[in-house]
Amino acid sequence: MSNTTADGLRTSLARRATVALAGAAALVGLAGVCAPGSAYAAPHATTARSAADFGDCPALPAGVDRARWKCEVHSAAPRLTMGEVTVDLAPITMTHAEGPMPDGSDGQVWGAMHTTPTAVPGGLTGTAAGDRSRPLQLAIRPEYGGRSDFYTGRFSLRFRLLSPLLPRGCVIGASTPVDFGLKRSGPSQWISQDPPLIKFSAYDDTFTAPAAENCGPLTAPLNRRLGLPAASGNLMSYDATYTFRKYVQLPTP
Repeated sequence: MSNTTADGLRTSLARRATVALAGAAALVGLAGVCAPGSAYAAPHATTARSAADFGDCPALPAGVDRARWKCEVHSAAPRLTMGEVTVDLAPITMTHAEGPMPDGSDGQVWGAMHTTPTAVPGGLTGTAAGDRSRPLQLAIRPEYGGRSDFYTGRFSLRFRLLSPLLPRGCVIGASTPVDFGLKRSGPSQWISQDPPLIKFSAYDDTFTAPAAENCGPLTAPLNRRLGLPAASGNLMSYDATYTFRKYVQLPTP
């Protein structure tokens, strides 16, 4: 297929999606297309790393005592309500290191994050057509937003939106990531002492959800369909387990 033909097809499909989004809004109103609690997707099968995999443990800052630092790996399957959509995200695995700095202050080093996309029910239109038609399907994938503080439960994420009709740069929180401040729902529970495995639940119902950006001609109708930006009514429920190893138990780099 020539570039000219491919560009023409992509433009045609984008116009069809815009018309479909507008038609869905006219017929049922975007506020009712995908109300919180009604748009729901079970976690997909994932290739995210196991909670027992310490391959992403980061290098430590210069001058710290390895014996007093540990690498933590935690895995969660969050449920996210953001704007007008609620989904069960595919499992997320995060790795980081923590321990005392040479001056005695708390130190942390980010490692890595792994997850896979989750389908958004209703796709681009918020209707059955969005589920049936591949060009109108939509998925969401969290990505590390560049800030984390696991002592306080604060971290940031961006959410990449994936569809045949969307450019790769289409992201919720592209300019300013979504900041989460998790609050514990109850005490932690030790599942196992050896190896260590701790279970906890947390949530955040105060974060602000920004608009999607860099989504080409579908940016405005897509944000209307998703109900973004949304200053309130958002919720991250976070059921997780984590394990750890001291750095003296890990292979020396």
